[in-house]
Amino acid sequence: MTTATLRQVLAKLYRAHRHWKTPAVSKISETTRDPFRILISCMLSLRTKDEVTDVASAKLFALAKAPRAMARLPVARIAKTIYPVGFYRTKARHVREVCRQLLTRYRGRVPSTIEELVTLPGVGRKTANLVVTLGFQRLGICVDTHVHRISNRWGYVRTRAPDETEFALRKKLPTRYWIDYNELLVRFGRTICHPTSPWCSRCPVERWCPRIGVTRHR
Repeated sequence: MTTATLRQVLAKLYRAHRHWKTPAVSKISETTRDPFRILISCMLSLRTKDEVTDVASAKLFALAKAPRAMARLPVARIAKTIYPVGFYRTKARHVREVCRQLLTRYRGRVPSTIEELVTLPGVGRKTANLVVTLGFQRLGICVDTHVHRISNRWGYVRTRAPDETEFALRKKLPTRYWIDYNELLVRFGRTICHPTSPWCSRCPVERWCPRIGVTRHR
C-alpha cells in the first residue's frame, strides 16, 4: 500500500470510527488532558480489557489524583484498588515507584519526552507515545498490537515487532496522521480487522486491502 492509498484509507476510517467504541485511555483523555492520569491509566490498561481499566482508573484516582498523594498509598492498597487488571500486583509496584520518581526526578511533573518516559518503571514505548500524544499533544506514534498487525496487513510496512513498526512509520507516515493513527486503528482492529477471521465483508476499506497474512475472513 502506498502513502497515497493510505490517505484514502484513513479518510474512510475517520468517517467510520465515530461509530466504534472509544479505547479506555482515549476516553480518559477526552475528559482531562492531565498527563499524570493518562500515564497511570495507560499503565493499568496493558493486557487489560477497557471495561476493567475504566473502573480501576476511576477507583484509583478517587484515592489519589496526583503523584504525591499516590506515592503515599501502600502498594497493597493500590493493588487491591486496581484489581482485577492484568498483573495488578506488579502494576501496583510500578505505579507507586513511578510516582516516587516523578517527585524525586521531575518535581512531581510527568516528563514530556519519550526518552525520559521510558526510563520510568513499567513504561514502554507504547505508553510513552500515548502520554506524549494525548497528554501533551506532541508528535508521536503509539504502536500496539492492532497498529502493528494492520499496518503490516495493509503492506504499508513490513516489520516483525511493534517497536520496529513505530520506527518504520516514523519514516513513512505523514506527520498529520501520527497522533490519530493509534486510535483509528485500535477502533478498527477491535471492531472489524480482527487478528483472526477479520470482517472483510463489513470493512469500509476492503477494496484497498491486500490482506497480507490473512488466511480466513468473513
